Amino acid sequence: MPRPPDPAKRREILDQVREYVTLHGVTDLSLRPLAKALGTSDRMLLYYFGTKEQMVSEALDIYARRPLLRTRALLEAIGPPTTPADLRRFLEEVWQQFTDPQVRATLPLYFEVMSASVLHPHRYGPVMRNIVGEWTRLYTAVFRDLGMDAERAGTQATLLADASLGLLTAPLADGHWERSHKAFQALLDLLEPGWDIPA
Repeated sequence: MPRPPDPAKRREILDQVREYVTLHGVTDLSLRPLAKALGTSDRMLLYYFGTKEQMVSEALDIYARRPLLRTRALLEAIGPPTTPADLRRFLEEVWQQFTDPQVRATLPLYFEVMSASVLHPHRYGPVMRNIVGEWTRLYTAVFRDLGMDAERAGTQATLLADASLGLLTAPLADGHWERSHKAFQALLDLLEPGWDIPA
């Protein structure tokens, strides 16, 4: 009976894979050069992960500095916002995460994998749907805690998540991060008046 994969070694490989694909992307990713760079073999990578696509998806999923994970931790630490002003401060802090150089360095890779999941769903599965869906569900819960009904909370969450995604995509092409920051503030200016819940 074959010995099961070592979980610690598997996690170590995933960390190395994430660092590699952050630098090189996934479009032309080949197992042999990757394995050579990691000091292992392509057969060993397949032994641990089954497929190249599964390996990449897991490498991104365990990334501890992911903004989504950090946002959940922030919510646990401060509790759900209870006023529109608190909600705005929370959203501004969430947005501020994307000024972290380590987070920005991973954004091109995330968007590459998300695009690949749309163009080649058989390879990367519903990665884009999962990422957008997780953010939308998180924001929906925040708006529900503020007192909105389910439909209104879902609409506000969808608008916020989808608009934020677009504002993070454009600077990757043109480098205008400050313009995106101002646009995000303008978005909050437009949305915040609608967050008041009648007593």
